[in-house]
This record gives sequence, structure tokens and C-alpha cells, in this order.
Amino acid sequence: MSAVITATDLAMAFNCIILLFLIHQLKAEVTPLEFYPGERIALIQLREAVKSPVIDLHSIWIGPPCHNSDSNWVGITCSNSHVISIVLNDFQLRGELPSTFLQNITYLKLLSFRNNSLLGPLPSLSGLVHLDFVYLSHNLFTSSIPLDYITLPNLIALELQENILTGNIPPFDQPTLTDFNVSYNSLQGAIPQTPTLQKFSSSVYYNNLQLCGKPLANACPPPPINASPPSNRPKAKKKLSVWNIILIAVSTALLPFLVMLVFVCYFRKMSLLNGHETDDDKSGDLAEKKMKNTGGEPDPERRVELQFFDKERPMFDLDDLLRASAELMGKGKLGSTYKVNIETGSTIAVKRLKEMNGLEKKAFVQQMQLLGKMRHENLVGIVSFYYSKEEKLVVYEYVPCDGSLYELLHEARGTAGRFPLSWSTRLSIVKGVAEGLAYLHESLPSHKVPHANLKSSNILVSHHSNSNNNQIYLTDFGFLPLLTTRKAALDKLSVGRSPEFVHGKKLTHKADVYCFGIVLLEVITGRLVPPQRHDDTSMDDLSDWVRSVVDNDWSTDILDLEILATKEAHSEMLKLAEIALECTSEEPEKRPKMDQVLTWIKSIK
Repeated sequence: MSAVITATDLAMAFNCIILLFLIHQLKAEVTPLEFYPGERIALIQLREAVKSPVIDLHSIWIGPPCHNSDSNWVGITCSNSHVISIVLNDFQLRGELPSTFLQNITYLKLLSFRNNSLLGPLPSLSGLVHLDFVYLSHNLFTSSIPLDYITLPNLIALELQENILTGNIPPFDQPTLTDFNVSYNSLQGAIPQTPTLQKFSSSVYYNNLQLCGKPLANACPPPPINASPPSNRPKAKKKLSVWNIILIAVSTALLPFLVMLVFVCYFRKMSLLNGHETDDDKSGDLAEKKMKNTGGEPDPERRVELQFFDKERPMFDLDDLLRASAELMGKGKLGSTYKVNIETGSTIAVKRLKEMNGLEKKAFVQQMQLLGKMRHENLVGIVSFYYSKEEKLVVYEYVPCDGSLYELLHEARGTAGRFPLSWSTRLSIVKGVAEGLAYLHESLPSHKVPHANLKSSNILVSHHSNSNNNQIYLTDFGFLPLLTTRKAALDKLSVGRSPEFVHGKKLTHKADVYCFGIVLLEVITGRLVPPQRHDDTSMDDLSDWVRSVVDNDWSTDILDLEILATKEAHSEMLKLAEIALECTSEEPEKRPKMDQVLTWIKSIK
């Protein structure tokens, strides 16, 4: 039976085709754009303006930043194809942010560049009505706080502490603002008496030398009393006396000198503020300015001498220390460290501690006296210390070195000028670390975690080469007893990545062993250690990855490509990996003691 196609059938088929076409077009019209070019251009401006030794944005920020609500760009979060979050913390970013690069990212809700080395003015946030959270703390910004920040209608958090900001605090009065901090800057003038700014404690304004008014204890000077209003009566002409004529003549003669003095002071101040123009921003004047800025009320203990442990070495007082030229060496979560050249010719390292403002003097002095007795070839020795209510300084021996283990493992990877660490060098480094840590465990038996902040950035390496001639120094040890009452501060220590801390269990010296195991895995794999986790979910650490690779059989896939070519040492490398996995066992009681770990490592040839 043959089918007969009528005109009606053809018409219906044609209408169906037209209908399907219209539906397709309608879907195409409502499908969101893959990305918004203006937002991508803004991020490319950021990519071109900053550099980092630990992340190469040029190689990973490619293609469109957003596809619907997904993003392949590190640090970028998207929603409906719009960029809504930029988070680039702890990447050692250097350079100046483009001043208006955010203007086209109109749906931005979160901006965070914490703990980098960014310079210059703060970025403009004008028009970003959706912006809720701004975290720009622990950088080297030197501008005033832009007035457009007070126009952000939904601002919840603004953290600008630990910069070198100048000028006055704008009158923030957003009812939404609940997290605010401008401490450790160079701000000046009166704190605006808005309800929003007055609800915060004085700690958010600490260490701004010329800041005054509530809630700080130092009151602002009273305004000058206005002269009585002029009367409408005609003033009688007065003759100038001889003394008036002399005063005018003297003032006229001194005027050029006063003008010159003002210009000298102005340019000196500008040179201090603009010392960041070098590539690495380690200006002595800039660092010295920041270290001297102690803020608050005059400290009656300011003139107290520093306490020294070695009476035979050349001594100096606090004034000598603050007059000396200082170079910023690094910023950590416990504070900033400076290389200081004393006028007498000696060089020291000074750590300016934070997170300890509420610490009693007795507890600080006792702990420093205990740590000052520690003397070992693999520890940076403590020379002296200083305590006041608002300032705690620890003076270390200055150790000339080639860099931290973190820098030697990770910086400039893939570049032609990189000098990779050989297997023999890595093995000698971990031996030195183990010896220093074992000494701390033996010398501080009463400390539940003797080091508590062991990580690759706190391991200094001197005279590294392809030979075994390396000197290793541990630093930043022994601060846990000063932080035990503050869980948020404990999170800043490397001990915070141990399973027992994450799960809220008791800390012991085995937490140090765990951190040492993570360092071993970092040395073996050449991989960066992921950020710390602060919840009770499963740990996402190097040990998890290594265990997943070698679950069924040991594999050289875990080895760093820079040492993979040393095939004759593969068995020794895997032995070190076994030791690392023993150290990073989930249960503390299954981990070995440090003296046993040291014995195992010494047995590796």
C-alpha cells in the first residue's frame, strides 16, 4: 500500500520545521554568554601587573574565566558567567594593582589579596554595589584609604591591617560593616565618631602612631578657640611699634629657611613612603618606618633595656635598635622579620610578634629565657628580646643563607636559571632538620609541642650545592605556650594541620613529628603543601596523595621530576617516603619519636 503525501502533510511538516527552528533560536537567545569580555580584560590587566614566585598566572589564566557558574582560573569564582569572587591569598604576589581594573567586574562580591607583597595605592572600588568582603591585609600598600570605600552599600568586611597606609580614616557608616581592621599602618588624625566605627574595639586601630580619639585611650588635641567675631565699628588705625617692626624683619629673614625646612621634611617623608619602587620592595627606610610605628599611648616601658643571653657579645639598647637601618626579610603569620644593621657594626634579625597583645609580661619573659638557652648548630640562636604592652620583639642571630627550603624547592621552577636541589642536597637538609628537631624534643620535654611551627619556609639553608656541605637552621620555634589560649592564633602555626588539632584532640610532641613528615614529602615530591584545613573533614594533604599513588605498590611517580633522573638513588628516595608516611600517620600513637626518625634517616646513604 503506497503512501500519498498531500499538500496538507507538506504544510504541517514545514510548520514543524519552522517551530523547531524558533525554539532553537529562543534557547540560543536565553543561554548566557560564555564570558563577559570586559571582565576578562580586567583580569588580564591584573595578570600583567603582578608576578609571583609560586604561581604563574600567565600559564593558568587562559581562555574565558567563566563558563556559566564554573571557572578554570585559579582564585576566580563565577555565577551566571559573571566573576563574583577574586581570592589570591599567600601567593607572594608583587607589583602594583591597576587602579581601576575592578570597574568592569560589576558583580564582584569578594575581593581578597591577603598576605602578599603588593605595593602602591589601594584599588578603586567605585560602583561595586554588590561587594561584601574586602581583604587587603598584610601587604605593602602605601596610599590613603579611598573615599569610594564608604559608598559601598553592602560592605560587611574590610581588613586593611599590616600595610603602610597614610592619611585619615574615612567616615565609614555602613550598618552592614561588622568586620573592620586598620591596625599596624601609618594612619593619622581623629577616628570618625560614626556609630559604625565607634562600635569596634581599640585593637582594630592599634599601632597607628598619629591616630587619636575614641575608642583609643589617647585623646585628640582640642580645636583652636575661635577669635571673637569682628564688630561693625570702624577699626582705628594703629601705628607699628619698634618691636613689631623688628619681629616682621626677623620673620621675613627666616621665611626662606622655614620654607626650605618644610620641603626637606616633605621630601624625606615622601622618600620613606615611596621606598617601594625597587623590584622586591625591601627598602631599609620603608621597613624601618614600619617597625618604628608602634602607635597608641606613650609606653612607660619603652626605655627598658633589651635582655641579652650572651653577656660577651656587643650590646645595644632599644633606641639603638630603632635608629638602625632595617630591611624587611619576610612576613609570616606570627609577625614580620627584619634584617637590622646596628650602628656598632653588628647585624641581627628582629622578629616583631603579633597576636600577643594580651600576653602577660611574666609568661613572655619566662618563655624567652627558656628559648634563649637553646644552643644547637641547627637552630637560629636567640640573642635578646623586648617586652612592652603593645610591642614584643625577639632578636635572633642573623644567618646569611641562600634562602629557605621553601624557596629552594619551589621558586623559579621551569626557568632556565633555576638551580634544582640534588638528591644528596635534599638528604643532607632533612638530616639537619631532624637533628635540630630532635634536640628541641630532648631539651624541652615539658613542652607538649616543642617547635609547633615546622614548615619549609622556617628552614634556612646556607651554602647549598650539589655536595653535602650545607648548614641548616630551624627558626620560629617555641611560641606555642604563648598562644595556647587563642585557637584562632593556633591556626596560624603549622601544627594546625595535624589531624589531632583538626579533630579537636590533645596536642603532643607527635604533632611536630607529623609536620616533619609533611616536610619530608615536600622534599620528595617537589609539590606545594595545600592550605591548612580547619574543620573535621578528611585531610587534604600531601600524605593523602602519596598514599593514593603507592596504595598497591611503591611507585616512582611520587618523586620530584628534578631528582627522578638520579635512578641509582630511587630506592633511598622511596625509603625516605616510607619514613614520611610513618610520621604522618593519622593516629599520633602510631608515629615514631624524633630520635627514632633521626636514626632511620642517618641509615640512608
